[in-house]
Amino acid sequence: MIWSALKLSLLVVSIATLVISVAGTALGYLFAKHAFRGKDILDALCTLPMVLPPTVTGYYLILLLGRRGLIGKPLFLLTGWSVAFTWIAAVIATTAVALPLMIKSARAAIESIDADYEIASRLMGKSELETFFRITLPLAGRGILAGIVLSFARAFGEFGATLMLAGNIPGRTQTMPLAIYEAVIAGQDEQAKWMALILTGISVTVVYLTNRLSRPKERR
Repeated sequence: MIWSALKLSLLVVSIATLVISVAGTALGYLFAKHAFRGKDILDALCTLPMVLPPTVTGYYLILLLGRRGLIGKPLFLLTGWSVAFTWIAAVIATTAVALPLMIKSARAAIESIDADYEIASRLMGKSELETFFRITLPLAGRGILAGIVLSFARAFGEFGATLMLAGNIPGRTQTMPLAIYEAVIAGQDEQAKWMALILTGISVTVVYLTNRLSRPKERR
């Protein structure tokens, strides 16, 4: 059970972190650099999974992606396939819950950049996209990387939304947090202890890395 749950967790979290890194950085840049109608509403919607109980986030995902959901129903009628109770559902759930952390981190890192560098790049004829990759991203890199690491940790520990949308099916959707829950309920204290220690070790490592990445570089 331990290694099966660990392997699935690593697969789910790796894919989720990749999606979070791209989407979170893009949304962070959008919120930091652009003003548009509905910005505050979109920002609030993106932040909701951070403040709502994970089970509520999972419930909304069911309404959206479940077999009778807004997207899930037509998808099932067309293909006969449902997102719910698959490992893809676990990816979606962990992504939804951890994404707000990445957005906030990326936005803060991008807003902290001296805008004069970006203005100079645009005056030299560079496009917004070129300026982003040549100026903005390198300067905000440490903050963005810290957000990625922190989002990875949040995704790795996700429980409630995953349970709601993906279920707790051993070998298919059972991630480490779900396996710990089942082991405790079944009275398998030794397995629960080792899985909890593994998760704790990963979390401590991630927090350490985040602190290191967030620390300003020392000048020689």
